[in-house]
Amino acid sequence: MKLRILAVGTKMPDWVETGVETYVKRMPRDCAIEFIEIAPGNRGKNADIARAMAQEGDRMLSHIRDSDHIVALDVKGRTWDTHKLSHELDGWRMQGGDVALLIGGPDGLDPRCLAKAHQRWSLSALTLPHPLVRIVLAEQLYRAWTLLVGHPYHR
Repeated sequence: MKLRILAVGTKMPDWVETGVETYVKRMPRDCAIEFIEIAPGNRGKNADIARAMAQEGDRMLSHIRDSDHIVALDVKGRTWDTHKLSHELDGWRMQGGDVALLIGGPDGLDPRCLAKAHQRWSLSALTLPHPLVRIVLAEQLYRAWTLLVGHPYHR
């Protein structure tokens, strides 16, 4: 299984790349994390936000495979503690396919992406900057995996 994280935004600062890579490297091959950056929609002066979100949606949907289990990160999604995430990760592994985790742009995910999602997950009730979400998500996926395999990291 591969955990494919489709994230709107490109050219992340070095601290984000370093943070994400720390956890990506730790994951085993059978539960690898792959980040796919999606170019943001045009949000210049007087931009049409709905059009920008649709552009992001088009780009994101082009990376989603029919066999993917889709999890949308959405402020209105369900919150999971670490044990629940570990349980979900185990379930995704048992399904045998890849998982696409979707991180939207500054205005969230295109409605078509939300409609296609099998699950909606809220990382936090807090508003987090998108670069930080990448690190938190990678770390939590690693933590969930360590819980599954009995690794001491979670303690």
